[in-house]
Amino acid sequence: MKSGQIFSTLFAAALIAAVVSLVLKPKLDANTASATSPVITAPTTPDTQAPVPGETRRSARISKRDDGHYWARALVNRKASIEFMVDTGASVVALTYRDAQRMGLKPETLDYRWTIHTAGGETMGASVLIDSIKINQVHIRNVEAMVLRTDMDQSLLGMSFLNQLYSYEFRGDRLIIRQ
Repeated sequence: MKSGQIFSTLFAAALIAAVVSLVLKPKLDANTASATSPVITAPTTPDTQAPVPGETRRSARISKRDDGHYWARALVNRKASIEFMVDTGASVVALTYRDAQRMGLKPETLDYRWTIHTAGGETMGASVLIDSIKINQVHIRNVEAMVLRTDMDQSLLGMSFLNQLYSYEFRGDRLIIRQ
């Protein structure tokens, strides 16, 4: 083996080791620490059945606004109309105190024990399970969420919702979600 090939092989092995340590170690640490700081994970498969051949999937189109963000109006728990900003960087759906009240929760009685890291800093959150979120034809059930103690300006539609979709794609000024 030539020295260049040996170097390339060693470099590739070091790169793989670095990726493993950056990706797997935090997950292992999180599982070990779960007794003191639980990790909320979103289901990895949608709570829906596959469409019949020839039948199209339910979908919704979400528009990008002038501020550069995608915004969706959703019917939450079949009673509250809430406007969400889509945030693929949020691991769970994040609810403002006010939106939690509008969907029938009593935020003053919730247990704010989870430390939440947001773009604006650190805050405390209360874990809740949303019965349903419906955007046009797309209807997702049992969505994990956090009610944040310090009020944000806007509720966020995070990955605990998006991960339950069949797919989502960005096309120009539209976000297309499919169930």
